[in-house]
Amino acid sequence: MTFEQEWAELRAAAAERTAMRINSIPAEGGGGGGGRDLVVNRDDLGAIGNDAYDLLGRLGKEGDIARASTFDAATALTNGNFVSGSAVLKVHDFWQTHLKTLLDACAQISNHLDYSKARHAKDEAKVEGDLTRISVLTEYMK
Repeated sequence: MTFEQEWAELRAAAAERTAMRINSIPAEGGGGGGGRDLVVNRDDLGAIGNDAYDLLGRLGKEGDIARASTFDAATALTNGNFVSGSAVLKVHDFWQTHLKTLLDACAQISNHLDYSKARHAKDEAKVEGDLTRISVLTEYMK
């Protein structure tokens, strides 16, 4: 399986897990009357963050396999007075630059989703605590 095929499959799976409804409410209700307006499924965030973390690990290992041999080939070609030595070195450097960029992006996605998941849990606890205090006051007012 090529990288493009695997990447397309991962993107499709993530899209299925996080099917987003825009300008609508769920069929079971929502938008006032006790329904929740904002719903964040922590399992979805966790699954996407886990996929990004797994991709980061695999890409870190498998994306670096040819680095040493490519550099050695570039050095050998350059030392043998082959013009292609500098071109191979440019390919090596180009790959390393883009690999680092992709690794950073995967790490940021994973970290951001972990942060979002934790932050949502804290926000939910705060809102529930605030509502509990209001409901206690409402009981006293009756």
